[in-house]
Amino acid sequence: MLELLEIDLSTFYDGTAKLALLSDYEQQAKSLAGEGQDVVLTGAAPVWLYLRIAHALHGKAKSLHYRSPVTGDVLVFDHNPH
Repeated sequence: MLELLEIDLSTFYDGTAKLALLSDYEQQAKSLAGEGQDVVLTGAAPVWLYLRIAHALHGKAKSLHYRSPVTGDVLVFDHNPH
């Protein structure tokens, strides 16, 4: 079974996510994700934040998943050659 590093985007901000802090959110996600990990993004957050974090982690994460109570885990990308 795949061991996923969970990043909860709702912990990145208090109240409402701010576009002005987008680079801070991206840096926080990159720091948490490290290099070559299998990552899952979860938590209540705006769609634009999910999209930007997914873009920021492309090339850093080995695979990226999205998790919600409705969909379960959804694969966004997988760069594992095996």
